Amino acid sequence: MTMARGSTQRGFPQGRRIATALLVSALAGTAPVACGAGAKDSQPDKIVWGRCPPPAEGQTRDPHLACGTLEVPLDYQNPGGVKIDVAVSRLPTAQPGKRRGVLLLNPGGPGSGGLGMPETMASTLPKSVLDRYDLIGFDPRGVEHSTPQSCGLRNPDVSGLFPYPAADGSITENVALAEAGAEQCADRVGKNLRYYNTANTARDMDRIRQALGEKDISYWGQSYGTYLGAVYRSLFQDHTDRMVLEGNVDPTKVWADQVAGTWGKGMADRFPDAARVAAAQASTLKLGMNVAQVTRTYLALADRLDRTPVAIPGASASLDGALLRNMTYVLLLHNNTLPVLAKFWKAADNLIHGSTTAADTAVLKQVLADTPAPPGIPADNQATMFMALTCGDAEWPRDVDGYAARTTADRKKWPLTAGMPANIWACAYWNKPVEKTAEIVKGGPRNTLILQNRRDNATPWESGVGLHKSLGDGSAFIGVDNGGHSVYGEGSACADKATVRFLTTGHLPDEDVYCTDVTQE
Repeated sequence: MTMARGSTQRGFPQGRRIATALLVSALAGTAPVACGAGAKDSQPDKIVWGRCPPPAEGQTRDPHLACGTLEVPLDYQNPGGVKIDVAVSRLPTAQPGKRRGVLLLNPGGPGSGGLGMPETMASTLPKSVLDRYDLIGFDPRGVEHSTPQSCGLRNPDVSGLFPYPAADGSITENVALAEAGAEQCADRVGKNLRYYNTANTARDMDRIRQALGEKDISYWGQSYGTYLGAVYRSLFQDHTDRMVLEGNVDPTKVWADQVAGTWGKGMADRFPDAARVAAAQASTLKLGMNVAQVTRTYLALADRLDRTPVAIPGASASLDGALLRNMTYVLLLHNNTLPVLAKFWKAADNLIHGSTTAADTAVLKQVLADTPAPPGIPADNQATMFMALTCGDAEWPRDVDGYAARTTADRKKWPLTAGMPANIWACAYWNKPVEKTAEIVKGGPRNTLILQNRRDNATPWESGVGLHKSLGDGSAFIGVDNGGHSVYGEGSACADKATVRFLTTGHLPDEDVYCTDVTQE
């Protein structure tokens, strides 16, 4: 899962649509058709800049942000065939004389739109960076304004795809839902959905580069965007300038292994940070006086909600164990939402016991409020593209009994995630990927900075180390003694200064760096 910087990152995550956009941050995968695929056919047209499409309700656009569309092949092996549109945005530098080039941005997902990312990143970057780059955003193919795809899913939230087992550990219902979801996408969209994968998205990025008239592009990718960046770097190494990858996916674990192999560990690493916040308020929250007690309270709460969901005041939905876990995951992504998370747990506990207060109701409304999609975008667009990318980048196991066995073992090893990461997903019934998983090129120019938090519940420390290992001497690694999914701008001057220095001068640290200077607001 991932989330762009801005109102949703530095403020409060806006409801379940955002929540599930984040849950998907821990994944990734792809394959090279050949660096030259699409390079020998005609050059893309220049982008005609104009007004941007309206944002979702409650959001605004920077008046300096311009948007346009670029036509690209659906299938790069058949460049003369079906075409689709990719929406692109640009926030130009105010100092053209200092301009180095473009900084292409991706907020992750999979399935998150990035058209508004330049304006949100502009609020966090110093003038020294903004003077040197035009900030370029884009909605990846199939996402939001880039020929949006829809499977017509009845539940449009990505979290509805996460397969939590039944209270007794059974996955029977998950199997049925996974098969039904895959069949619905196949019936509604058909085989063309196979071409909405990470490798083709990287090829679209190079078309954007060409349309902008740039020899090289710099890039900043967050979460899933780190995998997209690694794929672009491998396919188009000669056109990669400076690359920042933040909150990282291990490209050797695409996608089933990334989910099953890291999600439980990430939650176990991060959860104690929130438990300590709750324990510090033991006299009022009464969830426990230390991490161990709060953890036991939380697990008992989730188990009870698995067995007996409770109605949420003023809402048609009920609070069950899956929703409790999903919102916990989301609120763990940033340090400034940990106090809200502790209050959410208290509200859930009071809800179960029929003692809900006005304060509890306010917290539940705040945490569970939905966020509308941009006008004209299918409600299930993100969920559709989440499946398209995670299922279409690499083939998943298809053995139902194997999923059952792994889920049972995972529930025991990582109780906080209750076996969900190892469970069966719709990908088990998906059409085979249209191409092989991308081979990430090791070494090459030393032009990539990896930023990784020690306690990242979406993409754990080991994922960042795995990406660094995959890129080898082509990358530098900065680890930070912090929790949450974002690194830059989250309290470490050590990491922030190294990032700005790299983007402005190209200088990377000679050795791996571990920053311990984190301060919280």
